[in-house]
Amino acid sequence: MDHEVRNKSTIDRLILVGFSEFPQLQAPIFLLFLTIYTVTLVGNVGIIIVRRINPKLHTPMYFFLSHLSFLDICYSSVFTPKLLEILVVEDRTMSFNGCMTQFFFGCACVIAEMFMLAVMAYDRFVAVCKPLLYTVAMSRKLCALLVAGTYMWGVLCSLILTYSLVRLSYCGFNTINNFACEYSAILSLSCSDTSFSQMACFVISTFNEVCSLLIILASYGFIIATVSRMPSKGGLCKAFSTCASHLTAISIFHGIILLLYCVPHAQNSWLLVKVDTILFTVMIPMLNPLIYSLRNKDVKDTIRRLIYTKLHSLYVKFR
Repeated sequence: MDHEVRNKSTIDRLILVGFSEFPQLQAPIFLLFLTIYTVTLVGNVGIIIVRRINPKLHTPMYFFLSHLSFLDICYSSVFTPKLLEILVVEDRTMSFNGCMTQFFFGCACVIAEMFMLAVMAYDRFVAVCKPLLYTVAMSRKLCALLVAGTYMWGVLCSLILTYSLVRLSYCGFNTINNFACEYSAILSLSCSDTSFSQMACFVISTFNEVCSLLIILASYGFIIATVSRMPSKGGLCKAFSTCASHLTAISIFHGIILLLYCVPHAQNSWLLVKVDTILFTVMIPMLNPLIYSLRNKDVKDTIRRLIYTKLHSLYVKFR
């Protein structure tokens, strides 16, 4: 009983180091991340609104894209506000329960996004390889089930990983050398046996990464095989143009994941881990709407129309 009380009292608050080792850069970093977060919110909310107001975008592809934007908003909002806070205040502490909550929601969103990208790859496979059956194959019910499945799987995996952290004992050192409650950073604070937690993380991470990549690679393997048999160059270009944005998003997402978790957890690697965590939690949510909107004619046309309508209404109002 005494051990439990002592253990809880020593981990009541955690200290997030953030970028405190660069005090002269705190203000520029704050302004940079505030700008990125604003662009992230505007871009992703914009895609959701554009999809709702344009009937041409009421298709499975844009249905999945709107949920990808929702996930980007969620996991960016899980991490970025706390990052901005510790850049401007001297108190860089966070409660242990708050840290576990941040990890749970962040992990759930990341795993859900991983499989949302896989679902979008399957959608492109059906659209390119079975265009005549696309509307029937990708029914509203199936799309809703696929989206619900990605959310539920993300929550389940996150519950297991969060439990594997909560069950550990924490004592003494309470400083997280990061700006967020990242799995390896939390694990490094434990003074008990972490073999179960490490195994759970390894199994879940490997399973999710392999399964999502297999779905993506299989889908694009069939797409490439189908496209290579197309007689016309126009059909070839159209098929690749519909997949280019998605391939770019997949490459960035999985590339950063592999970089983040293939880094050896040595003392001199923590700065690289911080940079990778920033790329993952701050940059990806901003890049996704830019990737999909800049390469998509329907989205760009809807945005232009929306801006023109607003400007015209303002012009008429103040005439």
